Amino acid sequence: MATIVAMVSSSTANQQPFSSWTRGSIPISNLTSSLSFKSRLTSLNPQFRAALVEAKPAPLSTQPKDGSLKVLALPVDRADDIQAETKALARAVNASVYSPQLVASRYGSKPFKVLGRAFKIVSNLGSFWLKLLWEQRNGVADQNKRIRAIELRTIFTKLGPTFVKLGQGLSTRPDICPPEYLEELSELQDGLPTFPDEDAFECIERELGLSIDSIFSSISSSPIAAASLGQVYKAKLKKSGKVVAVKVQRPGIEEAIGLDFYLIRGLGFLVNKYVDRFTTDVVALIDEFAYRVFQELNYVQEGQNARRFKKLYADKEDILVPDVFWDYTSAKVLTIEWVDGVKLNEQEAIERQGLNVLDLVNAGIQCSLRQLLEYGYFHADPHPGNLLATPEGKLAFLDFGMMSETPEEARFAIIGHVVHLVNRDYEAMAQDYYALDFLSRDVDVSPIVPALRNFFDDALNYTVSELNFRTIVDGLGNVLYEYPFNVPAYYALILRSLTVLEGLALYADPNFKVLAASYPYFAKRLLTDPNPYLRDALIELLFKDGKFRWNRLENLLVQGKKDRDFSAKEALQPVLKVLLSPDGEVLRNLVIKEAIRVTEAFTLGTISETYRYVPNFLRSLVFNGNAKDPLMMSETEMQSMVELRDQVIRIWRNLQSSNDFDPSILLPILQVLQQPEARRLGGRVVGGVTQRLGARLLMQLLGASTTA
Repeated sequence: MATIVAMVSSSTANQQPFSSWTRGSIPISNLTSSLSFKSRLTSLNPQFRAALVEAKPAPLSTQPKDGSLKVLALPVDRADDIQAETKALARAVNASVYSPQLVASRYGSKPFKVLGRAFKIVSNLGSFWLKLLWEQRNGVADQNKRIRAIELRTIFTKLGPTFVKLGQGLSTRPDICPPEYLEELSELQDGLPTFPDEDAFECIERELGLSIDSIFSSISSSPIAAASLGQVYKAKLKKSGKVVAVKVQRPGIEEAIGLDFYLIRGLGFLVNKYVDRFTTDVVALIDEFAYRVFQELNYVQEGQNARRFKKLYADKEDILVPDVFWDYTSAKVLTIEWVDGVKLNEQEAIERQGLNVLDLVNAGIQCSLRQLLEYGYFHADPHPGNLLATPEGKLAFLDFGMMSETPEEARFAIIGHVVHLVNRDYEAMAQDYYALDFLSRDVDVSPIVPALRNFFDDALNYTVSELNFRTIVDGLGNVLYEYPFNVPAYYALILRSLTVLEGLALYADPNFKVLAASYPYFAKRLLTDPNPYLRDALIELLFKDGKFRWNRLENLLVQGKKDRDFSAKEALQPVLKVLLSPDGEVLRNLVIKEAIRVTEAFTLGTISETYRYVPNFLRSLVFNGNAKDPLMMSETEMQSMVELRDQVIRIWRNLQSSNDFDPSILLPILQVLQQPEARRLGGRVVGGVTQRLGARLLMQLLGASTTA
C-alpha cells in the first residue's frame, strides 16, 4: 500500500517562551501523517534568524601564512541544497507564531464572532460536564469513566481540529487525565472533509511563485489524504521525475485555531480558579499547547526537522527517512519524497513481502532508544500510520510534526531510574523525580515511596508473560494522578511512544516485551558510557552491601552484546577509571575484597579439581592424613568457590566472543596498572590473598575446619 513519507527533523533549538502571533519567526510545524493525520503537539523552536544563518552556505576557508585566502568549495549538490533551503526559509518569513496577548487583542474586539463559536463549544461540551457533575454527586463517576471518555472523544472530533489536537495533547498527560481518558483520547483521529482542489492548487502557485504545470508533470486530481491542517496530493516533479507527496495547508486554519485557543484559554482561567482537583497550571498548559500547534503551521520548519532527524538516525541501514524538496516547499506547501510501504500493523501484508514484523519493531525500538536517551531529539508519535515497512525491509519514519527533546540531565536520570527499579530502590526512584523535573525540590517525596513500593513490588513479581511496558505505564500513571506531579511533555510523549511500539509488537507476538528488547541498549550504555551519572549507576547496580554481584555483570555483558553497537574495547573502562581515581577509595576497598575472593576461588577451585587426579595412597601423605577433603572446607563453601570461578571465566569468554575483541584492549589496563595507585592496589590484593591462603594452610596443618 503506497503511503506518503512525512518529514523529520533538523531544527536545533532552544525552546522559546511564547513568541508573538505575528509575522517574522519560524516555528516548528507539523506534517500530519498521510495515513491517519494525527497532529503533533511538541517540537523545538529556533528563531528564524538563527535558522537562516544556519542555512546559508557559510564559506569554508583557511588563511595561509602568506596571507592568501584559500576557499574550500562545498560539493555542488550540497551547495544547491543549502541555497534551496535558504530560499524556502525566506518564503516562510511571514509564518505565524502564537502569543496569548495578541490572540486576546485580536479576538477581544470581535464579540459576535467569539460568542458564536463559544455557543457551539458550550452546547457540545455543556451536556458532558453536566453528566460528569451528576455522576460525581451520585457516586457513580468511577464506574462510568469509560463511557464519559468515549463521549469526550466524540465531542472533540465533532468540534474540529483544535479540539482534536487538544484531546491528543491530553492523551499524553497522566497527571491530568485518568487512565480511561488517556486510552480513549489517544485513539483520536483528526480526518476532516477535504477543501476544494482549486484552493489547494492556487495555494501552491501563490506560495511557490510558479504555475502547477511548470512544477509537476502530473498531480493527483484529488487529495489522497486529508487532515486538520491540510491535505496531501501525490505528484511527479517535472524537473527531476521524482515522485513526491505535496501537502497543502487548509485555508483559514490560523484564524480558526486562534479563535478556539482564545476561548479555551478563558476557560483555563476558570479551571485554575474554581477547580481544586488540578494541581497543574491549566492556562500555562494551554499556552504551551497552542504554541506547539501554531508551530505546525510552518512546513519549512518541519522540513528542517526532517533533515535533523535524518542526520541523527538514518545512519543505520534499517532506518529510512524521506528527503525534502526545498525548491517546492514554503510555509504552507511541503514537498517530500514519496515512499512505498505497508503500515506496521498490517502484519499479513508485511509477511507477504517476506518481512518479519518483530524485526521491524525491534529496529523501531532501538532507534527510539537512541532518540530518547542518546541524542535526546525524538519522534513523539510513532503510531502505525507513521511507521512503514518498505519492500526493502527498512523501517520508514513518517510524520515528524510532533517532535520533542529530552533534556540531557533527564536522559541519564531515566537510565538511572531503570537501575533503581531493577534494584527496587524506591527511595532513590522517588529522588529521581527531581532530576526528571516531575517535582520541585521543595516537595517531600517520602509519601510517594510507599505508593511506588506497593505497585512495583507486585509488578516486578509478575511472570514474563504478564509484565509489559503497558502494565508499568498504567501503574505509574495511577501514581502520578494521585500525587502532585507535573509531568513534563517530553516524558509523557516517551511513555506514549514506547507503549505504541509495544502495542505493534504484541499484535504480532502476544509474548513480546519491549522492556526485554530495550535492555541490551541500557546494558551497553551502562557498560561503556563514561558519563559520571551512568558510571555511578553501573557501580550501584554491581555492588550491594559490600559485595560484587557477578551475576549482574554477566547478565549485562550477555545483554549488551545483543546491541549491535556494543564495543568490548569500551566495556568497563569507565569503572576502571573511577577505581583508580583519587575519589575512588571506597570503591577500591570493595574491589580489593572481591579480587581477593576471586583469586582465592581460582586457587582453591584448581586445587580441588587437581585433587581428584591424585592417587588415593598419596592423598593422606600430602594432605595431612585427610584423604577425603584436602582443604577442610564444607561442600557448600567449595561449591560457592567453584561457581564464582566458573562465572568469572564465563564473563571473560563473553568479552572474548565480542566482534571487536582484541587482546590489545588490555593495554590501557596494563598502562593504568603502572600508575602508583594501581601498584598499591595490586599489592593490597596480593597481600590479602596471601593472608587468606596462609590462614587456610595453617588450618589444614592443624587439622581444623576452615569453616569453623
